[in-house]
Amino acid sequence: MAILDEEMKRVIRQQRLGFIATVCPDNSPNLSPKGTTAVWDDEHLVFGDLASPATMENLRHNPGLEINIVDAYARKGYRFKGTATIVTEGQLFRQIADAFATGDRGVHKVTIPAKAYVLMKVDTARALVSPAYTPGRTEEVTRLEWADHWAAVQQARLQQLREAG
Repeated sequence: MAILDEEMKRVIRQQRLGFIATVCPDNSPNLSPKGTTAVWDDEHLVFGDLASPATMENLRHNPGLEINIVDAYARKGYRFKGTATIVTEGQLFRQIADAFATGDRGVHKVTIPAKAYVLMKVDTARALVSPAYTPGRTEEVTRLEWADHWAAVQQARLQQLREAG
């Protein structure tokens, strides 16, 4: 039975940036952004190990993880919990690497070679919705508000760069 529905897949494919939570050997949390987060199939997410020594070490000791993906404009997203399999060689490794190299299977193209891939079996998926959605507040209003915010942030940054010469 499919865990990932079409709306979840759309958000993952559109946003790509996932925040990966793992547990360190001392039981402290580790949160790491991964810009390669992608849908593999109806029950699995995948991301590449481009430069993730702490995440990978944590998953070797404890394969449990959570991935959060949020649309910063809509202030909505999803929380996925499951179990990781680290893929370092073999046919599955080649299939995943090829998908990232070519952009096949709806996976976004990544030109940096991965050392390994993490294939997450999704056990649960839940919606994340910001408290910005007070009664009567629509997604359109929230999206416009955050689009204005990020446009102002980018404008200010461009001005700083111009002034710095």
